[in-house]
Amino acid sequence: MKDYRSVADAVAEEIRAGTLRPGDRLPPQRAFAKRHGIAGSTATRVYRELARRGLTVGEVGRGTFVRATADGPAPALTEPALARIDLELNHPVVPEQSALLAEGLGGLLRPDALAHALRPVGAAGLPAVRESAAALLARGGWRPDPARILFAGNGRQAVSAAVAALVPPGGRLGVEELTYPAIKAVAARLGITLVPLAMDADGLVPRALARAHAAAPLHAVYVQPRVHNPLSLTLPERRVVELAEVLERLALPAVEDAIWGFLRDELPPLAAYAPERTVLVDSLSKRLAPGLTLGFAVAPAALTPALSAALRASGCTPMRFALEAAHRWQQDGTVAELASAKRREAVVRQEIAARRLAGFDVRGDDRSFHCWWRLPGGWRADTFVAAAARLGIGVVPAAAFTVDDAHAPAAVRVGLATPPRDVLAQALGTLADLARTAPEDAVAD
Repeated sequence: MKDYRSVADAVAEEIRAGTLRPGDRLPPQRAFAKRHGIAGSTATRVYRELARRGLTVGEVGRGTFVRATADGPAPALTEPALARIDLELNHPVVPEQSALLAEGLGGLLRPDALAHALRPVGAAGLPAVRESAAALLARGGWRPDPARILFAGNGRQAVSAAVAALVPPGGRLGVEELTYPAIKAVAARLGITLVPLAMDADGLVPRALARAHAAAPLHAVYVQPRVHNPLSLTLPERRVVELAEVLERLALPAVEDAIWGFLRDELPPLAAYAPERTVLVDSLSKRLAPGLTLGFAVAPAALTPALSAALRASGCTPMRFALEAAHRWQQDGTVAELASAKRREAVVRQEIAARRLAGFDVRGDDRSFHCWWRLPGGWRADTFVAAAARLGIGVVPAAAFTVDDAHAPAAVRVGLATPPRDVLAQALGTLADLARTAPEDAVAD
């Protein structure tokens, strides 16, 4: 007779290998016993053992399901070859996230509702969803016209479509001199030249935009006015007003990347100051969860046809399931609750960074999930990144964010969102110790 532990081991191996996936339902115990040639009592013990190991969960009246595996133990800084602390990717997660999202999906998983949600849909989405999206995107007293909202598969697709709609192949797109790395890939794919625009301690300098346009006309500009990536800064209102005035005077359209803007929900976007010149782009991934891919684009009436055509031509239209889920989460308050929780979490993590990196030239908005670290004298960004990697910590060098790598400063972006708080604190302390070491000594080690 088979021992129940060996049968449980076999099922556990199927889960580990991915043959059984999180959410899969195991057969009723009687069917399981027959399939494995064991007694019913043995099947009962197998199911109890799987639950004891945390691999399955039983739901009264529904059955036994494979459970999503918990995260592994925190990586050890002393074992970089075996584990790695990721301060490169930046996906904020809060403890209540999964439970809230799951609760909101309950009604959508009914067969009739699911059949409806799996039908195709275009970039214009659905009227009710546009209304919900307008409420989701509203901030600082600004609320977009639902009729002006289009949808994409994710935020990056929305950015790409907006750029394609505004800038012809061979055209010129102004960007902040330190910018979101994906815009470089978008420009390369579309055959567009990026023109770096000067920044100061407050952010993009509007006069620099005017000078660049006068030197050789730009077709558009891509900007991040709120919670800039990588600099973690937000334009003051006077600077936003000045930027909007320059856009109007030059009749120049802008793509406003508002992906992180929800963290500063008290501030209106650039689109509120220059509504006829700005295509605002946003997404769900930072607000809700990294794997939720739904992009938003709010365009003025004159630009909507071109943007809609760019979304269709690139196949960047959304999944109806994502639209329906977003609608439900907005209606039941999940979006607001998670966004608020993430704003609170950002404050905590910035406080950790401020303590651990005290004494260094570090900039971080108190509601941002990343900070910008100008390294001490003698350190080059690439050398520091390599030395950090040997300690099992990943950070991003400034060159990833520059249009011209030759002018990359000696700085790194440090993502604060991904590791648990205690691991983040430990990693930042290790980086601080590294920065106090002479570069030649770190390389020698």
